Amino acid sequence: MESSYPVTLNQDSKNVALLVWIGTIFFSFVPALIVYLIKKDDGYVQDQAREALNWAITVMIGFLLARILAWVLIGALAYPVVALVNLIFCVMGAVAATQGKAFRVPFALRLIK
Repeated sequence: MESSYPVTLNQDSKNVALLVWIGTIFFSFVPALIVYLIKKDDGYVQDQAREALNWAITVMIGFLLARILAWVLIGALAYPVVALVNLIFCVMGAVAATQGKAFRVPFALRLIK
């Protein structure tokens, strides 16, 4: 957990972080990238946008691998698995954001630091 944001967060920070995680379900990396580039003044929102962005990139790589594996018919099973895991972790991130906690996806690639 990073210490760049205060212990007590305002409701606006929690709401923006919530919207980032919910937006990641439907629009992939776009909401997280927009918030990451715009909200430089809020450490908590910046942290959660970075985490959602890293997760969205990981999911895109997962879908790419599923597409490649579709040639051997394993990809047809991998698509729904990647989609379900994406939904689960984004909902977990949204729940953590409503509580003001820093959420880390366990196996996301940390490409953006």
